[in-house]
Amino acid sequence: MADQYNEIPEKLSKFIGNQKIYFIASADDTGRVNLSPKGGDTFRVLGSNRVAWMSVTGSGNETAAHLLANNRITIMFCSFTENPMILRLYGSGRICYPGSAGWDELHGLFPDSTGNRQIFDVEVDLVQTSCGFQVPYFEYQGDRDTLEKWAEKKGHDGIREYWREKNRISLDGKPTGIPL
Repeated sequence: MADQYNEIPEKLSKFIGNQKIYFIASADDTGRVNLSPKGGDTFRVLGSNRVAWMSVTGSGNETAAHLLANNRITIMFCSFTENPMILRLYGSGRICYPGSAGWDELHGLFPDSTGNRQIFDVEVDLVQTSCGFQVPYFEYQGDRDTLEKWAEKKGHDGIREYWREKNRISLDGKPTGIPL
């Protein structure tokens, strides 16, 4: 039922492009494992072994702290509507902040938003599928605009202040590297 690849085949790239939600898992050598759902127009397949996603301002910044300590990351997609399948991308990631190396190359690939915080650039070293036979069916009803409206209301200065207050340190007390 499971297949493994050293790169992202075209058929799986198309599968990724059709998914409305994906999940990011990361951990450093100690502390909590973080697993976070993502959505919206925030994910790109950049090549057969490279993906990126735009991280928008949220309540935490765990993935950034984890990647600074240990760059391992897993991204999971699963089909809720069509042929059952789970897809995991394993790799190593790096963080691109506004003004840092790689930001200009990647930022233009995503919609501009007041809440855009950082881009995670991931080098994929293993792609694995599994059956997904137990994943239930769900019906997609649309993207939420709550976070975008919240960020617009805060404005750029308010977002930076929020980063200072909520996004500098992880749950385990580790720095996230966010530039202030």
